Amino acid sequence: MRRVEHVMGFPVSLRIDDEGDFDAAADAVFAWLREADARFSPFKADSEVSRLDRGELREDALSADLLEVLDLCEHYRAATGGAFDVRLPGRGLDPCAVVKGWSVQRAAELLSAAGARRFCLNAGGDVAAAGGPWRVGVRHPEHADKLCTVLELTDGAVATSARYERGDHIRDGRTGRPATGLLSLTVVAPTLTEADSVATAAFAMGTEGVEWAAGLDGCEVFAVDAERRVLRTAGLPVAGARAAA
Repeated sequence: MRRVEHVMGFPVSLRIDDEGDFDAAADAVFAWLREADARFSPFKADSEVSRLDRGELREDALSADLLEVLDLCEHYRAATGGAFDVRLPGRGLDPCAVVKGWSVQRAAELLSAAGARRFCLNAGGDVAAAGGPWRVGVRHPEHADKLCTVLELTDGAVATSARYERGDHIRDGRTGRPATGLLSLTVVAPTLTEADSVATAAFAMGTEGVEWAAGLDGCEVFAVDAERRVLRTAGLPVAGARAAA
């Protein structure tokens, strides 16, 4: 089965290659993603995140899900020496860099729990996949119609942070200035929670983030820096020249 819906401000596509009826599982996936957007978006005034940011909720009244998200945010803030920070001065609380991968990973787990063994869930270019091989193209940071490389996934996730869609939207929390040392950075990891968070955190660090991400257990990295140099780890799962997912 294949389904595409617009959630969280971007298209989310689901492909399941198993035999059987997975309509209910797909319904649950998109329902959960809509719920996550409603609860954790800083752009929705009635979300739990917005209410916390306005001081309307005490820390001891937060949901277990939001506490988990905030714990992840703090983990990456500490791990990057403050480069990754969801509470930048002059800005409201914005955990989107963690929420996207975390929520899509949970959606992938819903599929697995429903018996799906071969699927690809693509959320605005960040991918969680199982039962591959799946081929995932990494977009060229300066040419939308070209690929830098093609990765092959069996069970795992790929996420990219870049400047090409939203400009210099990722800031280095240590300086408050836009992170401009890299054009794009892609992380392959066992889960999309990790791949997405690490990609954003490493991008915020600039070129030093490539080495930091590469040193994390289970992570492989492909990056293009501001000088157009390609940086990659030796274990990057590179496939052929054509993307099929």
